[in-house]
Amino acid sequence: MIPIIDPVPGTKTKGYLVSQLDALAPQPCPCGTTRRGLIDPDNSVATMHLVDISTAARTHYHKQITEVYLILSGEGFIELDGERLAAKPMMSILIRPGCRHRLVGTFQIINVAIPAFDPRDEWFD
Repeated sequence: MIPIIDPVPGTKTKGYLVSQLDALAPQPCPCGTTRRGLIDPDNSVATMHLVDISTAARTHYHKQITEVYLILSGEGFIELDGERLAAKPMMSILIRPGCRHRLVGTFQIINVAIPAFDPRDEWFD
């Protein structure tokens, strides 16, 4: 039997990286607050964020990062390059570099950033 290990948030071992998203400290972001997981200097592949979207989310875009949103809770709209679409739980959205975007409403989402999130790649008009 393989023993079960209780991972510490952000613990990195040989071939994997573990983050307990709900145990990470929230930090402000253009969308509300985020808990950025899988952040590590040796990880340039992808990061995963647990984001609480506020009604004051700012429209922004990325020049390098592709984002995948998975809406966990909330309802409202997502704006993508000026187009508004209804958004609700279990909807997934692929946002390519250059696409101006924001969620309008109160949501909780998972955001996967590919390549790994870099705060220098957040742009505002």
